[in-house]
Amino acid sequence: MNATPASARAEALRREIRGHEHRYYVLDAPTLPDAAYDALLAELKALEAAHPELVSPDSPTQRVGGTPSDLFAQVAHLRPLYSLDNAFDQAELVAWGKRQERILGKQPDYLCELKIDGLAVALTYEDGVFVRGATRGDGTTGEDVTANLRTLRTLPIRLLTTAPRRLEVRGEVYMPLRAFAKLNAELLARGERLYANPRNAAAGSLRQKDPAVTARRPLRLWCHGLVADGPLPYARQSEAMAALRELGLPVMSQARHLPDLASVFAFCQHWEAHRHDVDFQIDGAVAKVDPFTLQHELGFTGKAPRWAIAYKFPAEERTTTCERIEVHTGRTGKVTPFAVLTPVLVGGATVQLATLHNAGEVARKDVRERDTVIVRRAGDVIPEVAGPVLEARPADSVPWVFPEACPSCATLLVQAEGEADRRCPNNRGCPSQGVEWLIHFASRGAMDIAHLGHQTAQALLDRGLVKDPVDLYTLTAEQVRELPGFKAKSIDNLLAAIAGAKDRPTWRLLVALSLRHVGPAAAKKLTALFPSIEKLARAELEALEQTPQIGTEIAQSVYGWFRDPENAALIAKLQAAAVRTADAEVAPVPQGPLTGQSVVLTGSFPTLSREQATALIEQAGGRVAGSVTKKTIFVVAGADAGTKLSRAQELGVEVVDEAGLRARTAATGGTEIAQVSTSDTDATA
Repeated sequence: MNATPASARAEALRREIRGHEHRYYVLDAPTLPDAAYDALLAELKALEAAHPELVSPDSPTQRVGGTPSDLFAQVAHLRPLYSLDNAFDQAELVAWGKRQERILGKQPDYLCELKIDGLAVALTYEDGVFVRGATRGDGTTGEDVTANLRTLRTLPIRLLTTAPRRLEVRGEVYMPLRAFAKLNAELLARGERLYANPRNAAAGSLRQKDPAVTARRPLRLWCHGLVADGPLPYARQSEAMAALRELGLPVMSQARHLPDLASVFAFCQHWEAHRHDVDFQIDGAVAKVDPFTLQHELGFTGKAPRWAIAYKFPAEERTTTCERIEVHTGRTGKVTPFAVLTPVLVGGATVQLATLHNAGEVARKDVRERDTVIVRRAGDVIPEVAGPVLEARPADSVPWVFPEACPSCATLLVQAEGEADRRCPNNRGCPSQGVEWLIHFASRGAMDIAHLGHQTAQALLDRGLVKDPVDLYTLTAEQVRELPGFKAKSIDNLLAAIAGAKDRPTWRLLVALSLRHVGPAAAKKLTALFPSIEKLARAELEALEQTPQIGTEIAQSVYGWFRDPENAALIAKLQAAAVRTADAEVAPVPQGPLTGQSVVLTGSFPTLSREQATALIEQAGGRVAGSVTKKTIFVVAGADAGTKLSRAQELGVEVVDEAGLRARTAATGGTEIAQVSTSDTDATA
């Protein structure tokens, strides 16, 4: 067979195999026996082996390829993947709808779908071919798991019909419940560690270093949104979902277009009662305003779209025995009581430990050892004890008493006035705080040091190789060789990961240092204003309190931490170890006639694009808000102004045109406006 007939046959085989894969894995309606499908695939493999020049990245034979990687590269998403606000009952759902009515001046219609408990991914297609896949990450940047995603049979390597040149599809990778049960049974038979629930199984399977391992895991995909470089050719969310289906991507069949909130709530109630009727784990339903024009008008808050909400189902509850109550000292000294339970299956996960939060909660619920207790997974994630079944309480039961001393170092516990928690004040000498801090320091949300888990952290502390997390940066190969199970390759991996963690952004370092109340969001806000640890250490309390969205509690925590001599010594050790403690200086927020003011744009303008109008406002020190409130300084209204204009008139907010905007911003001295992207707002959740 010469090259031309071989090429034609290979392309025909690829088309035929793709069609059968779509019918089998996506539509669940196969038309070909497995043996016949295998024969087609075998013929294609043989043809490509004989003619290597015919192998293409989108060939069905290339789903598992490449070599295992040591690290996942970072991928910037085309648009941010936002989280969703939650509603837990009908009243909160109605309140969400009322806010929309106030902004839009009318009630919109909705698209509702099930909220699958899986792993969010972004899939990039260029010219119809799958080129990259990434996890959600922090919403802006995720991990490149392209090679692993290619192994999913429900993910088409080439789209079935014509699509925008560059398309990013948003979806959720999950493991079917029956497949999850089978996987755990196989792991149990091999004596390996079981997965706690289907979501953990999906996440662990997708983040395998070797794509061949992922290929052996029964992962599936649902798609629920898409964005492109330019405007999408769809008017509604429901139209976009229909387009995804035509492109060959799997879309949830349970999704429904609904006319009003009453129908949305009925949809949620139905699936709350029938949550076990599907072969995947769900923890709620998602409602999205259907028309894209209304989505754009509603806009976003800092972290979530105003046009979508997750209605969370009540946590599933089961009863079991509280065998005993123990306490654990965490990295900040907080001592938390927890129940050791007779193992019980709750919401698809086996639960043996459940939080009791604090001493006050234990007393309020009157949970005792040997009680029959009601267990639930809060948010379908964190196991907690809801309370005891009093009718089943043993006759000789006695109330549980919170210990007076730390279970790890025997230091007397303290409880600050007005606080519910009891704490161990032995911050530097408590073994439990030490290992928890070391694990936190190395975690993905902090310094992101791979290969440093709980066992390694404990071994480092037990052998005196580290006394605090900063000592990690002075470890030698000879010292690491003392740890159990560490050979040449694992030693190199750990030391390379530690070295790579010297150059993290300062917000990550601030999180890693484990200041009370300072998580990633607060750390990013603080380091935006104080871009070095040194500047943050010198900041006065008043300056910290004036940091936007940083309250008194966080400011006092930061101020006090940096004035502790032990912490000052820790910072000196970081600098001596050449750990990055400063970011590049960022340009200050422009000062001008609109400094600190909120402006709203509506309609189209004679000479300015929406992006250019926004640039003018920001250059003058102002910000563009998505909705009109009493705090809005003025509204810029153009042709075809929407309900924002009516809202401004209702509230008595000043309305100006494009000329008025130019006059208000003229004091900035800027007449040139940079050309910026005019692509639409992200239309997915």
